[in-house]
Amino acid sequence: MSRRKKGRKAEEGNDIDLTPMLDVVFIMLIFFIVTASFVREMGLDVNVPEDSDQPPPEDAERNIMVRITSDNQIWMDDRRVDEQAVRSNIERLRAEFPQAAVIIQAESAANARTYVSVADAARAAQAPNIVLVPVGGPQ
Repeated sequence: MSRRKKGRKAEEGNDIDLTPMLDVVFIMLIFFIVTASFVREMGLDVNVPEDSDQPPPEDAERNIMVRITSDNQIWMDDRRVDEQAVRSNIERLRAEFPQAAVIIQAESAANARTYVSVADAARAAQAPNIVLVPVGGPQ
């Protein structure tokens, strides 16, 4: 009979005290709220020119356009160019137009390795500006 009495007392005392757990949760909540107020999102102020149907003036500088398709083909001046020949083509065009910027127009499905190799070739050709223009896909 004494065993039954001990068992009943043990069952009555098995309640779990949730107060310390709630204290920890509230402290963590306060910590996350306070630290979230210090996080600042970084952004760029971009000045986008207005769309115009007028062609550029004839005395405007010409840019060197390099297009990378989704299957990683490189196109310059409406012809396909091998990856190893990109630098020599950019150097040839820079001889004609010394201040021309290199604009790399890459489709969203293009491989990043292809873009990097074209950008490296433009840097090796000492292009003054290299610009990436993504084409297609979500923006």
